[in-house]
Amino acid sequence: MWSCGPLNGTGGAEDQPLCQHLHLVLSVFSLLYLVAGVPVGLGYNALLVLVNLHDQSSMTMPDVYFVNMAVAGLVLSALAPVHLLGPTASGWALWGFGSEAHVTLLVLFNVSSLVTMYSTALLSLDCYIERALPRTYMSSVYNTRHVCGFVWGGALLTSFSSLLFYVCSHVAARIVECSKMRDAQAADAIMVFIGYVVPALAVFYALALISRIRKADTPLDQDAGRPDPSVHRLLVATVCTQFGLWTPHYLTLLGHTLLALRGKPVDRHHLGILLFAKDVARFLAFSSSSVVPLLYRYINRNFPSKLRRLIKKMHCGRQSCSPDQAGVQQVMA
Repeated sequence: MWSCGPLNGTGGAEDQPLCQHLHLVLSVFSLLYLVAGVPVGLGYNALLVLVNLHDQSSMTMPDVYFVNMAVAGLVLSALAPVHLLGPTASGWALWGFGSEAHVTLLVLFNVSSLVTMYSTALLSLDCYIERALPRTYMSSVYNTRHVCGFVWGGALLTSFSSLLFYVCSHVAARIVECSKMRDAQAADAIMVFIGYVVPALAVFYALALISRIRKADTPLDQDAGRPDPSVHRLLVATVCTQFGLWTPHYLTLLGHTLLALRGKPVDRHHLGILLFAKDVARFLAFSSSSVVPLLYRYINRNFPSKLRRLIKKMHCGRQSCSPDQAGVQQVMA
């Protein structure tokens, strides 16, 4: 994914062996993800969506958010081969695209990242509400579905401002109106603040409130309507995974923006490091689409029973299941 071109002909010959080794390691990991990670991401995300949509009556608030993240994960998994085999994969690109295609893919990536981060943040906040007020409907499935719709709409609107900057940075030579909007770093700054800083603050605030409730011994702890303890483990695992895999991507955007604000040209050595860090961060961000559905599969207690009901229904086909099978399904439910 990383080319050693920035170091060629710059007196950095001593860095060439290290560059070649890093390039080889990153290429191997990229190919492994392309062969194994992408099919796992597509398969498990699609399975997560199908299982929950098939049994919507048993969906809970966290299930709705994970379905939302699974849809974004499907988009990321579909975009991963395009980035790994496209022009960004310097030296072994299998195809190329124009500036318009590049901007389109970048916007889709940004929309998916926004949906992923805000779904994680809202999941944390709603888990706190559900734990603090288990008898209310503020975090109901019905409300959560509408919230997820607003998340996608907000992600599209937020990406529109970044789209203007990216488009103008690519086609400003042909459009006079873009002469004052050729700063792609402004789009990166918008994505860092809206796509990372705001969700991170919301997640930390929600986790702090949840930890206070878990430490306090209140009558609500004995309430039968409190959330399943496995939900808390799934929440913590999801938050750590999402922010652990997406933080490098936003840090590289922040670093690129800060370097551009200096107003000084970046030397070839630091440019090569920045490009390598950007490719590694993008690789980690794509891998989140494969890791999160696996966490949901192995931590969520209800997913195996839902999956078995879906498989049994597919096995029965259009014919109704036998009474024995129907009874088993009711017992499992």
